[in-house]
Amino acid sequence: MPQPLTEQIRIDHESSVQHAGSVARSIASSLGWTDSLAERAAVIAGELAGNLTKHASGGVIYLQPLPPGDTMEIISVDRGPGMADLALCMTDGYSTTGTLGGGLGAIRRISDEFTVRTERGTGTVAAARLSAPGSPVADPGLGAVCLPVEGERLGGDAWRIDETDGVRTLVLVDALGHGETAAEVARAAVRVHRRDPARPLPEILIALNKGLRHTRGAAVAVLRTGRGSTEWCGVGNIRCRVVSPDGTITTAASGPPGIVGWNMPRPMVRRVSPSPGSTVVLHTDGIDERWIRSPSPFLLRLPAPLLAAALTHAHRIARDDSTVLTLGTRRTHDL
Repeated sequence: MPQPLTEQIRIDHESSVQHAGSVARSIASSLGWTDSLAERAAVIAGELAGNLTKHASGGVIYLQPLPPGDTMEIISVDRGPGMADLALCMTDGYSTTGTLGGGLGAIRRISDEFTVRTERGTGTVAAARLSAPGSPVADPGLGAVCLPVEGERLGGDAWRIDETDGVRTLVLVDALGHGETAAEVARAAVRVHRRDPARPLPEILIALNKGLRHTRGAAVAVLRTGRGSTEWCGVGNIRCRVVSPDGTITTAASGPPGIVGWNMPRPMVRRVSPSPGSTVVLHTDGIDERWIRSPSPFLLRLPAPLLAAALTHAHRIARDDSTVLTLGTRRTHDL
C-alpha cells in the first residue's frame, strides 16, 4: 500500500495544541505502539504545537508514519519570527514565557531524532522522529509531505519507497482528479509497483500503464539511487530537481506529456548527477513551481526532512493534491 497521507494541523488556537497530541496518539495506535510510547509522541506534538502558539505565526504541524512502518515523524513549521539563540532555546528548562520550560530541550531528550533550523525574521522548522524499540528506523535522508486538496480526507497523490541491497526505488503517483476516485487510482498504481520494485525503470512504467488502463490514469515518476548512480524515469508533470549545497537549483528531469494508463509515450531513463551533499526534490503540480525563482538561502540549506515540510508550507496550492519528496545524499555519495 502507499504511505498514509500526512496529517496537517494548523496551530491557530490553543485548542489545536490538544488536537495535535490527540492525532499523534491516534497514529501511534495505528502503528500498534504501547501506551507509554504513544504518550511520548503526544507530548512531542503538544510541545511543538505549544511553541507555535506562544512564539510564532502561520504555524503548522505535520504528522505521519514513515517507512518501513514503525517510525512517526512530527514536524513544526512557521513563518516567523525565528530564534535569536537556538543553542539557548535547546537548553532543558529554558523559557521565555514564564512556563516550566520543557520546550525544545525536552523534545530533543525524548525523541529518537530531532532536527531544527531557524532564522530570525524567517521562521523555524523542526522535525522529531520516534520509533518503536528494536524496529527499523526511517531513512534520515528522506523527507516527505503528502496532502490532499484542502478540506478533503482522500487524495490522488501517493508514494512508496523500497530498498534492496542498498538500492532505493522511490515512486510518486499523481492521479488525475481528486477525492476517492483519484485515491483508488493511486492505490492501484502502488499495488502494481510493489509487485516487483526492482525491475528496470521503463518496465515499471510499462507495467503501470497496463495496470491503470481501465482508470482515469496518472502522472508517475520513479527515482532509483544506489551503487554509484541515480536514475529517473517518468511521464507527466512531476518535477525532479536537485538542490546543491551551494544553493544552486537544477532541473534534473521532467516527464514528457502523457498519462500513464492512457496515452503514455515511450518511457525514457535519465541520469541524475547530484553532487555530494545535494538533495533531490520530487514534487507534484500541487506545489507551485515558482519556488525555484527566488528561494531564500535558509530554505536551500535545510536538510531533506525539513526541506519537504518548508516547501509544502510555503508553496502548496491548496486546491490541488500536493506532495513533496526529498532524498539527501548518503555518505557513500550514492543518492
